[in-house]
Amino acid sequence: MQLNGVDVRFETMSGALPVWRGMVTAWTWGTAAERIKIAGGRLLSLWGEDRRLRAGHFVMSAVFQLQEGFVWLYLPLSTGLNGYPDLSGLFPEAVRMQRAVADLLGLSATGAMDARPWLRHAAWPSDYFPLRNERSGLEVFDSRATEDYDFTQVAGDGVHEIAVGPVHAGIIEPGHFRFSVVGEKVLRLEERLGYTHKGVEKLFERTLPAQGARIAGRISGDSTVAYAWAYSMALESALNVTIPPSAQWMRILMLERERIANHLGDLGALGNDAGFAFGLTQFSLLRERWQRVNKQVFGHRFMMDRIVPGGTIVPWSTASREALLDQCAQIERDVLELQKIYDGHAGLQDRFTNAGRVSVSLAMKLGLAGLAGRASGLANDLRADLPGSGYDGFDVRVASSQDGDVAARVQVRFAEIIESLRLIRLACERLEAGGGAPVAPLPDAAGAGMGCVEGWRGPVFVALELSESRIRRCHCHDPSWHNWPVLEHAIIGNIVPDFPLINKSFNLSYSGHDL
Repeated sequence: MQLNGVDVRFETMSGALPVWRGMVTAWTWGTAAERIKIAGGRLLSLWGEDRRLRAGHFVMSAVFQLQEGFVWLYLPLSTGLNGYPDLSGLFPEAVRMQRAVADLLGLSATGAMDARPWLRHAAWPSDYFPLRNERSGLEVFDSRATEDYDFTQVAGDGVHEIAVGPVHAGIIEPGHFRFSVVGEKVLRLEERLGYTHKGVEKLFERTLPAQGARIAGRISGDSTVAYAWAYSMALESALNVTIPPSAQWMRILMLERERIANHLGDLGALGNDAGFAFGLTQFSLLRERWQRVNKQVFGHRFMMDRIVPGGTIVPWSTASREALLDQCAQIERDVLELQKIYDGHAGLQDRFTNAGRVSVSLAMKLGLAGLAGRASGLANDLRADLPGSGYDGFDVRVASSQDGDVAARVQVRFAEIIESLRLIRLACERLEAGGGAPVAPLPDAAGAGMGCVEGWRGPVFVALELSESRIRRCHCHDPSWHNWPVLEHAIIGNIVPDFPLINKSFNLSYSGHDL
């Protein structure tokens, strides 16, 4: 790997994905990111690590996706230095990632336009940093204390604010939305997330590497397959383990079933938000049937804990294969029929069309990822873009649209369901009855690895570093980090009652954003 004009020595990492990792200085951190931006690269994730006990310094990492593969830059910070160059001028999606690093590690992005706290919510002292290895936080802390968050103010005649959350009706996770409106028209939306503080990243440090997939699979329950696969891929990369082909096909089978389950649920909810309860009823029925077959074949409705480092643990038989293929045929007929109803329903199309539009240029500027990005002209899909993603020979057909509105995101969902059904059939053809998917043995070793899987929302990423056969650092990243800020732009100019519809068309993860 070469970056023009940047003196960085890259090492090629082992594993299924093409990854080049290189140490940079403070100067080359920004310069390399600039060259990557010029080359059409995308920022995938950014995080920090406390290595003071072993190496005497902090380390910042950033991973970018290029057409050729992934570039992992890591920046050791000099002793006593708690700052690093800001990347948000090049990649706006870095803003909240950098704010999270400041809250969790006390490392600040020098020159950043937005340095407000993001995750802390006065839940711990301002001088305490949860991801540091050494004790911090000396001030007396009152757990009942609150702090005012500096929301952006919008002024003018007739402007007022509507505050929603963080506690919502039903069982939805917490998140706060601050609308600035004139009448019903939204002038600005600002979000505040990160209320639950699950402590996942420290929990990984107390977990054996072979057991880490169980934790990863619980970061965001609707993406349990994607996270478990990404974690397993990262560990297999760090240990230079190659999984059997049958395990790869089984993983594809489960990931595509996870994709379909979520698309079915969202299509029903989108119909309901537009006043079409029939759509919710029909798609809810299809999703329930889909998940019952998951339970029958994989032993769990969400296929949780079926993917493990080294392979999968799924009993496989002729009966399993036939059950999946029979259901694919039935679901395909029903979905195509419902698509005709949605497309021909004037009321639905009136609500969907032009609502929550994200232009191609805005999507590119803000780094919109996954399904939502493909609906706004960014036809990026790891399954098709990189052979090492595991889909070799499957020739994934990427669904996309240039329109960028709710209607486009609905159409991409329909198209992805049909494509996923085709991929499931292909995977079933390759999995012979009784073949199963053996688990490759895992050696004890130290090293670093990364995994990235095209989950149903977009790229699910895991970076893993091992030391003495223990997890030194595991960083998991959800595509919602990229897409939540874009939602703030998508609602501008729409009316407040359309927010639930627009929000659901993205359907982003609160839990995946709050580790």
